[in-house]
Amino acid sequence: MKKLPFLFFLIFLLLRPGAIFGAERMNNKFGMHLAQPHLEEFTNVAQLVNSNGGDWGYVTVVMQENDRNKQKWQEIFDIMRKSHLIPIVRLATKPVGQEWRRPTKEDAGQWAEFLDSLNWVVKDRYVLLFNEPNHGQEWGGETNPEDYGTVALEFGRKLKEKNPDFFLLLAGFDASAPSSNPNYEDEEIFLNRMFSVAETSEWEKILSGWSSHSYPNPAFSGSVWDTGRKSIKTYEWELQLLRQLGMKKNLPVFITETGWECRTLSRSVISNFFSQAFEYVWGPDPRVVAVTPFVFDYPAEPFAGFSWKTPEGESFYPQYFQVQELAKTSGDPQQLEAGRVTLSLPKKLVESSSFSFNLKLKNLGQGIWEKNQGYALRLDGFSSGEYFFSDLKQVMPFQETEVQLHIKTDSVGKATKKDQVTLSLYRYGKKVIDFESKDLSVVPLPTLEFRVSLYPKQKVEGKGFEIQVFDSRENLIFKKSNLEVRNSFGQVGTIQNIALGERYRIVILKDYYLPRQVLHTFSQDSNTMKFERMFPLDFNRDGALTWKDVGALMQNLNLLSLFTP
Repeated sequence: MKKLPFLFFLIFLLLRPGAIFGAERMNNKFGMHLAQPHLEEFTNVAQLVNSNGGDWGYVTVVMQENDRNKQKWQEIFDIMRKSHLIPIVRLATKPVGQEWRRPTKEDAGQWAEFLDSLNWVVKDRYVLLFNEPNHGQEWGGETNPEDYGTVALEFGRKLKEKNPDFFLLLAGFDASAPSSNPNYEDEEIFLNRMFSVAETSEWEKILSGWSSHSYPNPAFSGSVWDTGRKSIKTYEWELQLLRQLGMKKNLPVFITETGWECRTLSRSVISNFFSQAFEYVWGPDPRVVAVTPFVFDYPAEPFAGFSWKTPEGESFYPQYFQVQELAKTSGDPQQLEAGRVTLSLPKKLVESSSFSFNLKLKNLGQGIWEKNQGYALRLDGFSSGEYFFSDLKQVMPFQETEVQLHIKTDSVGKATKKDQVTLSLYRYGKKVIDFESKDLSVVPLPTLEFRVSLYPKQKVEGKGFEIQVFDSRENLIFKKSNLEVRNSFGQVGTIQNIALGERYRIVILKDYYLPRQVLHTFSQDSNTMKFERMFPLDFNRDGALTWKDVGALMQNLNLLSLFTP
């Protein structure tokens, strides 16, 4: 009896909408089919499929062979990335008269090259191998199951050779088509002949999922509660048929086309049907990964009756708003993370000090690095103080950005504290990239002393000297004023905010004298430096020798005493 609560919880987890797809990743099943991927439509689609708690819904888009423009499609993918939409790409040839050119095995190489050249939105690269080949007009004018099978296998092999992340789906089939060659072939007959061209094991190697056109027939007006072939659960009949054909692999289902037409049903009835289907049929079924109804925007015949957008293009039919209100799941698809960092982090920092370092990051992965998307940098292993990074702000793939690292070191006394640190990228608290590891030590404060001479004096005695230290980026990192010099020798004492082994510019200042500077690399203990003789020519005390100094000298003749030994 104690096992029953856990069993009920497990059933709830599997049957609820947005069930887990893959390795413990939440999935948003809601999607939409776009006949033509117009850029402005992605915002409207995202507001539909990612509404009311949803995130990372799906979009089926059609890519034609005469439209393989890398810049265009990368822009589309990047917009989908920003909109959190997962692309399912249906391959297409090009129209020839009233038919689509029949693809050949020889086409596979060019398609594989092009598809692999794109930076995809998520790890899984969903590809549909053409459309309803049991319609003759979709396959060069006549159905040919064996030819489609041969072509599909070759496409699968070529794509998988390029990258195993290609998630391959056969074309969706028309389950209502009769056996009437050359124009149509019954889906069951077609699949039997198609699978005969290779062993089942060969098909299992290339197929990652199953694409279904689960339309509610007849006349695209069937009930939500119908089952089997020619219903919105056509995929169940197809999966059973696959098992009869020897397919042992459990293929997740992608309903890439479905929907009711308004010729026989009112728009309000269609809205209710979609709502019921998502809530009670597709949503609870753990086999269904995505549902992309046909079609988002198609104002003309023959598909105007399926369109979710009005012909005027300014509003939507009721099903848009009703589905928009349905509760959805926040999807969590896997994205590949990669990047490069340029960071010159010194090996030794001094204690009780503050530091700022610039680092350059380049995003070479699929995610958009941004704070509000959970991305953050960490310096793992650092235990000798505090640190923080400036925020990441929408770093797109293949973009480079600068980030600041601020470190404040603890006091370590007389001992050196050594850490092995790793610069890492996290997302929502989970590490996704280790960029660079190195040893970092925090050491006791070194000391600084100096020698200086003032023209024309032989020995220097007095106060009013100032030491300034600048880093390689010309940031003032240390200053000490009103230093006293005895017998031309002065002591600064301990010095903060410096990294050992790094070169700094050290400047000495005194009123009315031109400043002097030296370049110095600090060592761990004591540091001594000698400045060139300082000349009393800065009478207006601006740190430079200009004609203004002559005017200042004439206004105050007492300044001539500076030249008295």
